[in-house]
Amino acid sequence: MAKAVTQTTPARASLSDFTGTLTLIGAGKMGSAMLDGWLALGLDPAKVAVIEPEPSAEVARLVARGLALNPPSAVSRATSVVVIAIKPQIASEVLADLTPLVDASTLVISIMAGRTLDFLARVLPGNVAIVRAMPNTPAAIGRGISVAVANARATPLQRDLAQGLLSAVGVVEWIDDEALMDAVTAVSGSGPAYVFLLAESLARAGATAGLPADLSARLARATVAGSGELLHRVELDAATLRRNVTSPGGTTAAALDVLMAEGGLDQLMTEAVAAATRRSRALAG
Repeated sequence: MAKAVTQTTPARASLSDFTGTLTLIGAGKMGSAMLDGWLALGLDPAKVAVIEPEPSAEVARLVARGLALNPPSAVSRATSVVVIAIKPQIASEVLADLTPLVDASTLVISIMAGRTLDFLARVLPGNVAIVRAMPNTPAAIGRGISVAVANARATPLQRDLAQGLLSAVGVVEWIDDEALMDAVTAVSGSGPAYVFLLAESLARAGATAGLPADLSARLARATVAGSGELLHRVELDAATLRRNVTSPGGTTAAALDVLMAEGGLDQLMTEAVAAATRRSRALAG
């Protein structure tokens, strides 16, 4: 069985000494979150170009600080780093236009779901260094987790640069086997939606049990958020934390008897992750 190679993320390093140029392709929610993280770590906006047909007001305001927004192709030139943060369905169309931005020294970082290193190597010009990464939406508050894999062309220095850029929005893990990325996408990439659904379901269940709907929603939200923060801060694993809050014969045990029964949460989650994994593979083509 393939094994993940874990890399513990150090304290986020400053990007104020970044001497190259960076082009961000796509500034939606995830692209913008990464851009915010880079700027917070000291990256000079004058070293950044953003290609985004519908930029947010926040991105547009950065032009006053030197950021280049949708520069004309006539002035485009090879850049040190290209970060691709677009929907995978439009990848072939968009990446075909990147030739002026990429040369043999460029590092390309892709956060597109499903699009493999092989796909990227085929559609990008030249024999380029590529890091494929899968972040998740808690990146918006600097609490994301990204899993990354590099092609053979990426040098140790380029991997370090990718580490610094990805760690601006949270923890980074590295793997050697790209085949693991589909399951990574299903667990951490899509995982925040599962947690949000848990909060929704808990709120509805509380309302069904007789709580006012708005109170039940507040209780569910605070409980899920607080439990996640507890899991983040302590060294105990999830199973130990669950056992610690479960008294034999108590109310929590009665609920867990339902959730942990055959066909319960474990089976549903296994089926959900399997479905997301299959979809990730399908996106790869």
